[in-house]
Amino acid sequence: MRVVIVTESFPPDVNGVAHCALQTARHLADRGHDPLVIAPAVAGHGPDNEAPCPVVRVPSIPLPGYPQVRVALPSRRLATALTAHRADVVHLASPFVLGVRGMTAAAKLGLPAVAVYQTDLAGYARTYMGAGEATAWRRIRTVHTAADRTLAPSTAALRDLEEHGIPRVRLWPRGVDTVRFRPELRDEALRRELAPNGETIVGYVGRLAPEKCVELLAGACGLPGVKVVVVGDGPSSPSLREALPGAVFMGRRTGDDLARIFASLDVFAHTGPYETFCQTVQEAMASGVPVIAPAAGGPLDLVDHGRTGLLVPARDTAAVTQAVATLVADPARREAYGRAGRAMVEGRTWAAVGDQLLDHYAEVLRERTAVAA
Repeated sequence: MRVVIVTESFPPDVNGVAHCALQTARHLADRGHDPLVIAPAVAGHGPDNEAPCPVVRVPSIPLPGYPQVRVALPSRRLATALTAHRADVVHLASPFVLGVRGMTAAAKLGLPAVAVYQTDLAGYARTYMGAGEATAWRRIRTVHTAADRTLAPSTAALRDLEEHGIPRVRLWPRGVDTVRFRPELRDEALRRELAPNGETIVGYVGRLAPEKCVELLAGACGLPGVKVVVVGDGPSSPSLREALPGAVFMGRRTGDDLARIFASLDVFAHTGPYETFCQTVQEAMASGVPVIAPAAGGPLDLVDHGRTGLLVPARDTAAVTQAVATLVADPARREAYGRAGRAMVEGRTWAAVGDQLLDHYAEVLRERTAVAA
């Protein structure tokens, strides 16, 4: 099968969209298919020599105020690449700008398109502009209604899409690398470096941006015997360094280094209420670490409250602080939650999830054939 993946982000970017697009391309190549990736160009980034397939880069500019996000500029490269690759299916990864153009090009060429919903644009509009949710949903409806199928990463996202009139929605979760992320990587030397007085380490991993609400960890910073560790970067970094006194900021970490940090935490706390899935929660669980997350969006599917972690009301500093205090005071509970979390995700490999995606492609192709007949 020849598949073109049109994605708003791709490595070296570090985010959920880029990681999922990379894993999708890798799985297609591993299964003997022929993927091609079309993604925004990244300033200073050289050839994509380590990518699992050819990558076509489209000129882009940084998003004002958030340079880590690139916005693709109009370019003929997209349509040219679609035609040259002789695609059977077009995969639209979190379509927003480049993905919308990919949908238009696929429609003109008569190609079936599968759109992967991954970013809560309406939530972002509410966070950054205080308005614009209706406009965001109109844009989402435009591209996803045109697609042959929309894939939602969680039951909450699927329900949200259906309630806003998006047709042909199916569930497609995300995988996790259970070989890279594992409890055995717990590093006592690293723990002594992060918490020299033997504090219980509570970590956050992800973008440092307003929609992630990392400032909700302020209360945890004041708990006795607790060391808050923040991994990631983004526009909120300066303000968070003031809001979280005593916290250790490690910057962006990736690969095996990140896996070692995950396994060395005692508690993982995610604070963002707009997650359509929340990959870092799954990586923490694979690392054998108990999780605290908001009872909203993707974490509702991932966290078994009272068994693998604790779900708390969204945007509630007191609730986050209380949950941290509860787990800090009970090492046996933390250990039990960590074991249960690891057991829960062991079957959620990228290979298993990738095969589900191939089934979605096959069904879309069969439906197109039936309509044509």
